[in-house]
Amino acid sequence: MPDLKAVRAFLDDSHRELAQRVEAFCRDEIDPLPVPSQDEEARDQAGFLVERMGRAGLYEPIGAGDLRGCALIRETLAAASPLADAVFALQALGSTPVVLAGTDLQKDAWLSRCLAGDLMTAFAMTEAEAGSDVASMTTTARREGDEFVLEGAKSFISNAGLADVYCVFAVTDPRRISCFLVPADAPGFRFLRPQVMSAPHPLGEIGFDSCRIPVSNLLGREGEGMKLGLATLDRLRPTVGAAACGMAERALEEATRHALARRQFGKRLADFQIIQEKLARMTVDLTAARLLVYRAAWEKDQGAERISVESAMAKAFATEAAQRIIDEAVQILGGRGVLVDSVVDRLYRSVRALRIYEGTTEVQHLILAGHWIREFEQRTGSES
Repeated sequence: MPDLKAVRAFLDDSHRELAQRVEAFCRDEIDPLPVPSQDEEARDQAGFLVERMGRAGLYEPIGAGDLRGCALIRETLAAASPLADAVFALQALGSTPVVLAGTDLQKDAWLSRCLAGDLMTAFAMTEAEAGSDVASMTTTARREGDEFVLEGAKSFISNAGLADVYCVFAVTDPRRISCFLVPADAPGFRFLRPQVMSAPHPLGEIGFDSCRIPVSNLLGREGEGMKLGLATLDRLRPTVGAAACGMAERALEEATRHALARRQFGKRLADFQIIQEKLARMTVDLTAARLLVYRAAWEKDQGAERISVESAMAKAFATEAAQRIIDEAVQILGGRGVLVDSVVDRLYRSVRALRIYEGTTEVQHLILAGHWIREFEQRTGSES
């Protein structure tokens, strides 16, 4: 279970109880599972996990808008299994637009089943030429009577080929983006191919070939999809930092156990000052990251309309810190740390993607720098 002492000021009693429940789930349901080494194995395990998490009620904080709860779940899952964390993350990404903008009918038809684990979701925004520059997407949706017709393709979509329903962003006239719920069995929807990652994770390309969906599958108002997508990412971005903290804490624990057990030159690695210095920096990085993550989540749970700055700080710092911590863990374990069956090697391959998806570190820095400059100019009266 995550060490809650540093962030206890941001949590309620219900969150502490939730952390214990998720820890028990990891022990009973995840720990006995084999670590997938191939893409097909990861896909099979993801399908199993999405249902088991639903039965355990782990998706309830998504529907309740409890961001601290989502962060605690992701931190705990990521420490046990980066794949399990990814499954939860995609249920959150694919469900949150419905939570924010769905009609009562859409919530009854889709959201309740997603939160129960009966349906697997996906969030389809990224394209081959539209990553950080979302506005350059080329997938289109045109209205024909009581239907929308989608054309185009999406890349780097988690759960591609597995999801039952996709939250798809497409350009509608006049060059505005809208958001749609697209079931996997919609006419004209295609799973194009898997995109295999070094750390097994269901990823791939999907296509829309005159894909027809009813007008009732439009999420929110036509032309307001960009706003909805960014609101979703803004809300969930701190949980990416939480996942990074979970991976980092697991790596720190593995490194510490090794340093206490491994003897070189007649004494434990943990007795060497250079190793102590590494462990000290790792603990400081982890604590600072967790404080930023749970501060951002707390702000949202207290009713803040936007947490763009807090989210950017949390994701940027936590993911970069986790990369440093895990890299140091590999260094402390030495040769054991780069073996394919090593926990820290698996974490090393898994954490790298967190610095990219849901907004790269560089994009978060642009957000933060822009905010700081505007705030500085307003405070000091400096001219632009």
